[in-house]
Amino acid sequence: MSLTAQYLFMSDTNYEKTLDIIFGRWKSQILYAGVTLGIFDCASSYAKSTADIAGELDLDDVLAYRLLRALSSLGFLKEHPDRREFSITPQGELLRKDNPQTLRGVTLLEEGPEHYAIWKHLPAMIKEGKQNAFMREFGYKIFEYRDRNPAYGEVFNQAMSSYSSIQTNWVLDALDKYDFSNIHDICDIGGGIGHLLGNLLIKYPHVSGTVLELKAVISNKKQLLASKLGVSERCSYIDGDMFTNGEIPFADAYIMKMILHDWSDEECVSILSNVYRSSPKHARLFIAEHVVPGPGEIHFSKLFDIHMMCVASGKERNIDEYSSLLQQSGWKYIQTLHSHQQSGLIDVIEGCKL
Repeated sequence: MSLTAQYLFMSDTNYEKTLDIIFGRWKSQILYAGVTLGIFDCASSYAKSTADIAGELDLDDVLAYRLLRALSSLGFLKEHPDRREFSITPQGELLRKDNPQTLRGVTLLEEGPEHYAIWKHLPAMIKEGKQNAFMREFGYKIFEYRDRNPAYGEVFNQAMSSYSSIQTNWVLDALDKYDFSNIHDICDIGGGIGHLLGNLLIKYPHVSGTVLELKAVISNKKQLLASKLGVSERCSYIDGDMFTNGEIPFADAYIMKMILHDWSDEECVSILSNVYRSSPKHARLFIAEHVVPGPGEIHFSKLFDIHMMCVASGKERNIDEYSSLLQQSGWKYIQTLHSHQQSGLIDVIEGCKL
């Protein structure tokens, strides 16, 4: 291939990649429409006609076909030739309510009206050095807005549950070779309804645990997972605030999954210092996060970091930054444990109280 031909090929490839990114929001908004309208819970493994799907969901038949066709072109449905019929694909199954690894909640939150709106403030924030997109758009920080808006709060909680399934797998994989023989009780700080802690207790039957969470999150007892996972005798739920001194329970080890990235450095030091003051000598601390790798390495964390810039006061951090947070709050950095799964995007940073 001549140099001219190579240049033209590279130019075409770069052009197509750039266009794909420019129009990327089309894909996610098409997916959001499909989830919002209930397409994936209506579709099944056998072919259903557009008319049947539109009838069940009370949709316009003509416009519904165009959406189904677009979802098929993205791989979430399969269009059957010449019959205007569609069946769901394994990829589409991930958007069903009843899928244990559902990403339905993630789609509704990240492509919903609130998170869609705040991204327009990104250029202004970077110019002005003020990380406050939620405040600019809605007049409240994200967690205040969640507590004031039940509909958004419900979607937010669905998304956190959606995230938890795959994130728990990554954390368990990262901790797979870790020696838990000297750990008898774990506190999961900001542990939601207990997905991570419950699965840790299943894997380590000699361990008991406590979920520390806000009252609003754990007040609905039917949603809590300990009994559903068969570990209720070893798992308790305590309502408390990780920012409030004295509300973090005594434990051999503490774990925080996707907590610190929500907060600024100063807020993280406040949280970690509270944990330090509440912990016994030689306590262990596990921080599960998307850790930013070195320069030039393509990684999800570098994109997620911009998302955090828009939604909260936090950021994604590299190992040195987490080590510094630990040191500032009294902890000693020990090591970083990596998931061995090909898709594993979360690492676990271990700290120790000396």
